Amino acid sequence: MDPGYKNLQKVFLFCLGLFIGTAFCMKWMESDFVYNGSLFTIIGLEISYSKEKIVSILSGLDGQVKTILRYHLAFDFVFMAAVYPGIAALCLMARKKVTNRILKQFILLLALLQLVAWGCDIYENVCLLKWIKNPSIGNEFGLYHFAVAAKWIIALSAALLAIPLAIRRKKLS
Repeated sequence: MDPGYKNLQKVFLFCLGLFIGTAFCMKWMESDFVYNGSLFTIIGLEISYSKEKIVSILSGLDGQVKTILRYHLAFDFVFMAAVYPGIAALCLMARKKVTNRILKQFILLLALLQLVAWGCDIYENVCLLKWIKNPSIGNEFGLYHFAVAAKWIIALSAALLAIPLAIRRKKLS
């Protein structure tokens, strides 16, 4: 087997282990995300909650829940260091399994775009950390939602294309 492919597998497996570990820790913390007696979610903060609801939630959190939310976001930075390089490695593994030049270039582009997705995720966390400290959301809410959408689209499209290609036994022309 290609030594470059073996190295990519090692990077991917390391990232997968880090991904699983941090995801477990973050999931464990989510049971403490309580506001007014109800659970709120990170996905809600990212995607579905309105600006007003986010301000309301972050304004109404007690100190303990704020601390846990900050810890969750700290773990998310480590999670990011696993997920985006892992997806990039997966893309590069998939790239080695195809012979079509255009598809190879597209997969390389998706691998490189993981840096953009990572940057969007960092921006998202920085916004949330800032809003936890001061729950006043200015005009950046539109950019925040754009960054969240871009992150999800880039990461999911790359993973969904790369996974079936990377697990193939033979090269795809």
